[in-house]
Amino acid sequence: MSNPHDNMFDSLQSHVEHLRQLPIARLIADDIARPKDFALRVGPLYASFARQHYDRAALDALFGIAEAAGLPSAIRRLFDGHLVNATEGRAALHTALRSDLSDIEHVRGAAAQARAARARMAAMVDELLASGVSDVISVGIGGSDLGPRLVADALADAGSSPRLRVHFVSNVDGNAVRRTLAGLDPARTAAILISKTFGTQETLLNGTVVRDWLRNDSRVYAVSANVQRAADFGIDAHRILPMWDWVGGRYSLWSAVGFPIALAIGMEGFERLLAGAADMDAHVLATPMRDNVAVWHALTAIWNRNAMHAGSQAVLPYDERLRLLPNYLQQLVMESLGKSARLDGGVLTGHTVPVWWGGAGTDTQHSFFQALHQGTQIVPADFIGVIRADHAHESNHSALLANLLAQAEAFANGQISDDPHRAYAGNRPSTLLLLDMLTPESLGALIALYEHSVYLQSVLWGINAFDQFGVELGKQVASKLLPALQGDAEADDPVTRALLSEIRHRS
Repeated sequence: MSNPHDNMFDSLQSHVEHLRQLPIARLIADDIARPKDFALRVGPLYASFARQHYDRAALDALFGIAEAAGLPSAIRRLFDGHLVNATEGRAALHTALRSDLSDIEHVRGAAAQARAARARMAAMVDELLASGVSDVISVGIGGSDLGPRLVADALADAGSSPRLRVHFVSNVDGNAVRRTLAGLDPARTAAILISKTFGTQETLLNGTVVRDWLRNDSRVYAVSANVQRAADFGIDAHRILPMWDWVGGRYSLWSAVGFPIALAIGMEGFERLLAGAADMDAHVLATPMRDNVAVWHALTAIWNRNAMHAGSQAVLPYDERLRLLPNYLQQLVMESLGKSARLDGGVLTGHTVPVWWGGAGTDTQHSFFQALHQGTQIVPADFIGVIRADHAHESNHSALLANLLAQAEAFANGQISDDPHRAYAGNRPSTLLLLDMLTPESLGALIALYEHSVYLQSVLWGINAFDQFGVELGKQVASKLLPALQGDAEADDPVTRALLSEIRHRS
């Protein structure tokens, strides 16, 4: 199959030229059915694409590209455990961690492994709850940290079951672990080391500090695919939960990597998180493209990047509990889609992923929104809001929702002024995602939506969303520089040699 990315610009260019003469506000004014027709509801999630800078004809062209790329069959291949991670010869079976939507034998086997791991995890949760431990330190980095950290923080107040205080350490900077340990009682603290290979430098260094501080190996747990290395570290096998090579780190929060989540929100809450993601899986797998929210989201991303040439994408959650969502999505999206080589080994002729960034509203309105409203670059945005609050401060929540709706409106419509300093050009595209409430189910659905959108974008670009070779080079160079930093070797790079000299002189 030819890569649709090769002719994407040609097929969309006529629409782009036409739409440059029609601002978003005009598109909405001229199409009274647009607010309803450009929106979809999936369970607790409502998505409005009405303020994106495309019209019905451009959408038809985008869905034509999706059809040519075979998106429905690509979705089926993902769920059925085909080798979608072609560069590493692996399936990507994160959906099997939470849903059972395939009859393929090895996929059903993966789902059974996941259920068995959850049963063991539930027993460990009960064990820790009964042990007198009050705090747990989760040590990981990247996919072993960002997903659990996001969910545990977002749902910290969900439900009423007993839970533990979970703290996260990822940065190898000793200040991170020092600050985390300060104020904790080692006699009432346990630790979880999460590393697929159990060879991740940052995790092992921080894990060693935490283990030595605890002075009790019986309260050290691990999640890893390398049981032997974890055992060699001093962790008993019955306290080691499994990982598998068919799940990438940034897609792994649904697995035993979610152990910190279960400790923070209870095992029932964790199961509800999986159920919400499973519902989104079922929607994506069974729903025709025109009504499929993940397809809409992916095609919108393609339009903004390859037709409108947007170099960055903002994600703006208007809920303090989702403040870590931009951090999580940075890895999910940019590590998955930051590729320049096609699956067939060829070099891409166009751009893939923009830079993802953002922060929580309303704080961000008073930091970088100035550039979004009146800067020279147009930055598409995903606004995310929660309709019903879980607190008694009704006035605060009304103000939050008013700001959310106002900013999306102002982005699109702008404001005319005779004073150029007070003029707003508008025509800033955005998608608005609304959750009925922030629950484990709705958060699971939201995260799964982004996962599926990322995969579909990778299919359209003809790249692999499941490898991350670009992460390795810096690590390899760092391992070579450690002896040089300690004075036992010499760096090859002349600038690095000069920097090492300065560091040694000032140490």
